[in-house]
Amino acid sequence: MGYRIGVDIGGTFTDFCVFDEASFALHTLKVLSRPDAPGAEVLLGLDEIERRFGIAPSDVSYFTHGSTVGVNSIIQGTGARLCLFVTEGFRDVLELARLKIPDPYDLFSRRPPPLVPRDRVIPLRERMNADGKPETVPGEDAIAAALVQAEAAGAEGIVLAFLHSYTNPAHERLVKETLNRLRPELPVFCSADVWPIVREYERTITACIHGSVQPRVSHYIGRLEAALRERGVPAAPMITKSNGGVMTASAGKERSIEMLLSGTAAGVIGAGFVAQRAGFPRVMSLDVGGTSADVALLRDGMPDFRSGELVGRYPIYLPTVSVSSIGAGGGSVASVDSLGVLRVGPESAGSTPGPACYGRGGERATITDAFAVKGVLGAAELGYGAVNVDRAKALAVIGPLAKGLARSPAATAEAVIELAVANMYREVSRLFSQVGEEPSGYALLAFGGAGPMMGCLLAEAMGMETVIVPETPGVLAALGGLLADLRSDFVRVTFLDVAPATMPAIGQALAGLVTEARDWLHGSQGHDGEATLTISGDMRYRGQSYEIETPIAEGWISGRDDKAIIDAFHARHAEIYGHADDKADVQLVALRVVIAGRTPKPSFPEHEVAAIDVTPDTTVTVAHRGSEIAAALFRRRDLKPGSRFIGPAVIIQDDTTTWAPPGFSGTVDGYGNLILSRERAS
Repeated sequence: MGYRIGVDIGGTFTDFCVFDEASFALHTLKVLSRPDAPGAEVLLGLDEIERRFGIAPSDVSYFTHGSTVGVNSIIQGTGARLCLFVTEGFRDVLELARLKIPDPYDLFSRRPPPLVPRDRVIPLRERMNADGKPETVPGEDAIAAALVQAEAAGAEGIVLAFLHSYTNPAHERLVKETLNRLRPELPVFCSADVWPIVREYERTITACIHGSVQPRVSHYIGRLEAALRERGVPAAPMITKSNGGVMTASAGKERSIEMLLSGTAAGVIGAGFVAQRAGFPRVMSLDVGGTSADVALLRDGMPDFRSGELVGRYPIYLPTVSVSSIGAGGGSVASVDSLGVLRVGPESAGSTPGPACYGRGGERATITDAFAVKGVLGAAELGYGAVNVDRAKALAVIGPLAKGLARSPAATAEAVIELAVANMYREVSRLFSQVGEEPSGYALLAFGGAGPMMGCLLAEAMGMETVIVPETPGVLAALGGLLADLRSDFVRVTFLDVAPATMPAIGQALAGLVTEARDWLHGSQGHDGEATLTISGDMRYRGQSYEIETPIAEGWISGRDDKAIIDAFHARHAEIYGHADDKADVQLVALRVVIAGRTPKPSFPEHEVAAIDVTPDTTVTVAHRGSEIAAALFRRRDLKPGSRFIGPAVIIQDDTTTWAPPGFSGTVDGYGNLILSRERAS
């Protein structure tokens, strides 16, 4: 028996969850993030855990970690300086991209500059045919000349993305072997090894993002491993992944791209766990941190997965937990433009200097400052004592905005919050429109440092009737890392019609994928338990331009039941588009396999619920819709299962503050979740 620790690094705070395997107790902690020295916050947190809870590093039996090092290097443009080797004639693959403007409603919107500029894209005379047969093999002299050109351009790494390498990666492997022999110290990345998908731009940009972040992420993970060993942590660290799983740290060094969105994915996994236990089948998770608000839809505790998520302004095409990010975090900066219009975000004050009310040198108004002026914040310390809220400093930065808007500071603070909620409403409405569902059928699960402050306001705007606030909402992403299974995705392009004659080839492709997946789980990850396999196919009607991912049963392939596969695609097509063509040929463009190995899970007992009306500690004055109201103040630790109260109320705890405006009532369920219910309009 020992202690399992989950860590999630955010823009303002780094969160820790510590689970006692013997007593089932959960300890939580926040420390300020250190963007100037990534990783330092992890060691500081371990020191604080030992000081506060008496848990020595040697007692740690399991350690999971999500980091923003990779995603920040893309957003900030600090990744490795790359050269890209492409097939001759395809030099403009990143320039052309998909010829889409970023915002179809803004004709002046501009695409981001290519991740690798054209002057560092080097063509090689080589050609692999679409059927995987080599036509022109790259010569060693040409490879050496391209290397000289790359070194002259200051390349810190080289990405190889050749035509049709998803079918046969032999040319990419040949060039990599030659470069490794000529310059062993220079990192080289093959697109077919990163993610072997069919389309050139998608495969190339994904490989370039990986090449950009891998050296920095690998260095960070190596430094973290060494620091944990020096502190006496016996458990090898696990790294949370964008697909909601975990992998070993050694795998994270090689597969850095798979952890770019790990923090947001871990939060969604934690939200799904809470939603299932609380008994809510349809939930919208709202994770509001210091920089952004991340939204996901969950059904029966499971999120959607998709490819093409944006990292900064660039897409990656590996499967990730489907999350929509909105620039409305607690640290999002509010300003009045030259036309006198109030704006909120997407710029964030981050952890340094942070919101003005934190007293760390912030001089610009943020959403957090608006809540301090409103009166919701200020009754207690934040972040486990890391921050004392200074309302006077918040008033000082809200004041200039109030003057520019000709409003009172309280009215300006409310306007900032209302605008932030309106920004969320716009993006969330779009998300529900995409899936064809009504928000009223969902509960809102609010977490993150600022999610519980804003959850009821967004639920009210969306017409949702229930808001769930977990017992430890401020550190739910860290808890999600403790709940995640070992998980990885594998893909193989097939380009086969689904028919009796092709079923043996489809079976052979699946067998190869399954072998690759099991080798990963039981080999590189050292998992000795059972594995769960999920199989799907990227399918389309012959002649269509894009595919639909369709679930496939393994028995259909082993039993050569082509009709079952075709019928599944027809049903999926009808579900999405409202029609199907049962006379058209169906094509299997690629097979996908997801393998998962269960990790040990924390176990939380359900407590008996005894209904009781609770009395607040005191009342606080809160500005609300143009007037001042008295709100009950509760301490979260005093709210036991069955506790009931009526809003308006402010609920304070170490990791967050919850705001229940008038019209909401609250109760606590058997797992300690705070359930806030909105009164129905009469």
